[in-house]
Amino acid sequence: MIVEPLVSLASVVVLGGLAQWIAWRVRLPSILLLLTAGFIAGPVTGLIHPDHLVGPFLAPFVSLSVAIILFEGGLNLNLAELRGSGPVVWRLVTVGVAVTWAVATIAARHVVGLDTRMSALLGAILVVTGPTVVMPLLREVRPSGTVAAILKWEGIVIDPIGALFAVIVFEAIVARPNLGAGHFALDMLNTAFVGTAFGLIAAGILVVSLRRYWLSDALQIPVTMALIAGAFTAANLVHEESGLFAVTAMGIALANQRLADMHLIMEFKENLGTVLLAVLFILLSARLDIAGLRTVAWSGLAFVAILILIARPLCVWISTIGSATTRTERLFLMNMAPRGIVAASISSIFALRLEKAGYADARVLVPLTFMTIIGTVLYYGLSAGPIARRLGLSTADPQGVLFIGGGAAARAMGEALQAAGFRVLLVDSNAENIAPARLAGLPTWLGNVLSEQLLDAVDMSSIGRMLAMTSNDEVNILAARRLMRVFGRVAVWQLPPKRSGTGRLTIARHVAGRPLFADNITIDALEQRISSGATVHTTLLTDAFTFETYKLQYGDSATPLFIVKSDAKIEVVAADHALDPKSGQKIIALIDRPADAPSKNAA
Repeated sequence: MIVEPLVSLASVVVLGGLAQWIAWRVRLPSILLLLTAGFIAGPVTGLIHPDHLVGPFLAPFVSLSVAIILFEGGLNLNLAELRGSGPVVWRLVTVGVAVTWAVATIAARHVVGLDTRMSALLGAILVVTGPTVVMPLLREVRPSGTVAAILKWEGIVIDPIGALFAVIVFEAIVARPNLGAGHFALDMLNTAFVGTAFGLIAAGILVVSLRRYWLSDALQIPVTMALIAGAFTAANLVHEESGLFAVTAMGIALANQRLADMHLIMEFKENLGTVLLAVLFILLSARLDIAGLRTVAWSGLAFVAILILIARPLCVWISTIGSATTRTERLFLMNMAPRGIVAASISSIFALRLEKAGYADARVLVPLTFMTIIGTVLYYGLSAGPIARRLGLSTADPQGVLFIGGGAAARAMGEALQAAGFRVLLVDSNAENIAPARLAGLPTWLGNVLSEQLLDAVDMSSIGRMLAMTSNDEVNILAARRLMRVFGRVAVWQLPPKRSGTGRLTIARHVAGRPLFADNITIDALEQRISSGATVHTTLLTDAFTFETYKLQYGDSATPLFIVKSDAKIEVVAADHALDPKSGQKIIALIDRPADAPSKNAA
């Protein structure tokens, strides 16, 4: 079937966006639906033919897109996270790579039946995990302890190392089999050195440009993209395959510098990475060979099972010997190694070169790699949450509340929620607010919510929502924008921004979090009511004492704040959502007439 190029190109974008949206709605790893959509649109229906659509530009496009994705991953790496876990990360990306390669090579040779050279190459391709899969799973599970930092660092750092290792194996067994091991070891060192140098140079240029205001806000993104592409390409031209090291080093350097503001770049790179990820998986899965999949169907499943049940546990066990990681942390690490876009892209590029060179087994490299991606993403995506909860490293649907601001209103709400059995945490940079909160027995963190230390120092595993309640609208907005990455936009609220004399909002609504409580509720109004004697009460609704009865009794003197449902879940009262509590639920409200109200925290 011949399809218009415009239809094929539009299908890639539409299917990519639709698959990610559906995945978000049904809470499944997006890669699963992206691969499914690409497979249906490619070999099943013929709607997308990547080789015809992109032609000779497919391999360069894939390489450059992977570079941008790895740069994004590098921007998430804070060196402070390596305190105490650095040795484990280092072993996972060195000794762990060797262990995984050995097990995968043996399995490919004796289970799948590939020849020794193709087995070694497939094993090298599959040593990577990848931030494109690990990061979304970590955001979903939010495990406590050091495992999140270990997995994040491993997933990002192992990609350039694994890609280089795969290239070295490819050259050793196919392109330059007569060269000695010393040559390849020196080649690996040169690749890492050249790539890191170019990455640091590019990061330095960007930091100086931002620091000296040589770039307007509108030019920050285009110049950053130019530097990424330039560093990646220049490094590859000087020393082949060093480009991935360059962009990873560039991202890590920018993430850990304190001289230039990176917030515009940080926001854009996440959106761009999401788009590129969708396009890449659609295009690459559309190239799958159905005949090749049938050839390795059952042996491929056994191969994936060996990677999950033998290779990963053995890799983690050896890499954590003598480390400070706990038994539960090691068990979780053993159950988290999904493969991602780097494995897919490397296998696709190698398969093209090997097929042209006449290697018969090359046609099953891509199907086996994609079977591994699908199998590992499906297994780890479905099991990571339950395993983390079983090990006590995570909480299912966390109900805790993070308050940004420790004023009297936040303290009163925190006490009521804590009395109702929910975890609360108050964050404030003002010690005068933190002191009374601590005296009231509330967990606190003294510091700036925008500080890099917050997410490292505070255990967020049982917290599921954030309420920004400072007197500064800008701080509330910045806190909301930052923590949307942790909780998602749907679970981030802030008090409505101030209005001008004409009644219009002084700050655009779309840049802020969801409006808390009601449009006319401000922090000044809440604090004034608290100082005038208003208190926070918890009231149980029954068939006899309904919400209508509640409103008749308290009228405008009561401002509902939270609803505690019968299944022990919290609903935050928001201005953008109608309030409809039922019998058996509890209303936590700020009430102006304590003398007429039930006793505090009455049930």
